[in-house]
Parts: sequence; structure tokens; C-alpha cells
Amino acid sequence: MSKSYSLTLTIRRFDPDASRRWFQTYTLSTGPILRFVDLFRRINVEQDATLAWTSSCEHAQCGSCSVKVNGRPMLACELLVENAVNLFGTTKFRIEPVTVAPVVRDLVVDWEKAYERVHRAKPYLIEPKELPPGMTEHRISPGKIARYEEATRCINCFCCAEACLSSCRNFIGPNAAMAGIVRMMDIRETQKEERLDLLYSEEGIYRCHTSKACSHVCPKEIDVAHFIALAKEGAF
Repeated sequence: MSKSYSLTLTIRRFDPDASRRWFQTYTLSTGPILRFVDLFRRINVEQDATLAWTSSCEHAQCGSCSVKVNGRPMLACELLVENAVNLFGTTKFRIEPVTVAPVVRDLVVDWEKAYERVHRAKPYLIEPKELPPGMTEHRISPGKIARYEEATRCINCFCCAEACLSSCRNFIGPNAAMAGIVRMMDIRETQKEERLDLLYSEEGIYRCHTSKACSHVCPKEIDVAHFIALAKEGAF
């Protein structure tokens, strides 16, 4: 017989029309392999249609379902009930929106505001160098790509920024910093001075406290702290 869990979800609510914030508790009986987005959906269908939350791909590729579960930033589409019970050692969960952007309603935040920091880091080639004569593409050796390939798995879920011990008001954030660092390591980028201006600015990498919380919570298992450490050392 499949396991069954009796869960208690205490969810932080926000009604912008009434400017009201409160916690609301829901109880559910569920199997082990439901995801937390499935629990939210069940709440909508069975208990409370007004609960607002966000998801898109539900395959851990877009980052839009990031929430805090018992204080830890996680992807709600990736977190299975059984894994959550084992991780936290409880069937009681406090669910809150992430704080990297203003809350719109309940668990929904304004992701455009969060992305402003990523946009400042320009996560693209600002000005790629010219192709070698007779070539239609830049050839990059596997060894050079291996140095930063791990970082390209980032989906900008902002879990690292949420866990970061540095103030998000003063630090551009781990994922945004890493976006710039990756392009510094890309042999095609020519505008590296512009990137250095941001990385070593007042909101740059020296705001990082090296707690490694970013690496600890990354759902893609990227060692974000490693890339920031490379930038601190100038080891591009």
C-alpha cells in the first residue's frame, strides 16, 4: 500500500486590495510523490480558490514557482511530498513568497522587478569578437567550455539570491553576478571592461560574504560560490 501523509501547510497570504497580510492553514491527506505545486492546485480545487501562486513549465526549468518552504528557498514544482518530509523531518510546512521582489498576491511576486538585476548584468555577449577569416562560427575547445559550463544551467529561479546573506539592496545578487562572470570567461566577449565595472562596483562581488548559501540551495546544484570566488581572484 502506498504511503499517505497528513500535511499541514501554513501559507502566507497577501490581499493587495485590502492591504492585508496573514497566515492561513490548510490540511491535506496526500501520497508521497505529489509535488508542492500539486498541493497548491488541490487547495484551489478542494478548499480555497482564492489562493494565488505561480508556475509555468513545472519541469524545474523556468524558476517561476520559487517559494520559501520552512525558510528554505525551493522550486515548488520540484519538491515532492516525501522528499520534503524527509528533508525537514516534519509534515508541517510554512510556505512564504520569496523576498527578492515585491509580493503581488499571496505567493506571487513581481518577477520583472527581480530580473532588473539580471538585466543590469547583461547575460549575453555585449559585443562578440569578429569571426576568424573563412569561419562561420567561433571554435571553443571543450576544456575552455568546461570551466563555465556548469554555470549555464542557471534558470534564474533566484533561490540563491533569496538565501544570500548579503543585503539584496546593496548586492546585485549571486545569479546576476554569475551571469556576468560567465561572459567574462567566454572567449567571444570583447567588452570585458564594462563587465568588470559592474562586478567590482559598489553592488558587485565584494558584497558577497562567502557564506556559500547560494551553492547550498541551488536546485541545479551549481556551485555559485565557486564562480564568485573566481571573480574575486580575477581568475577568469
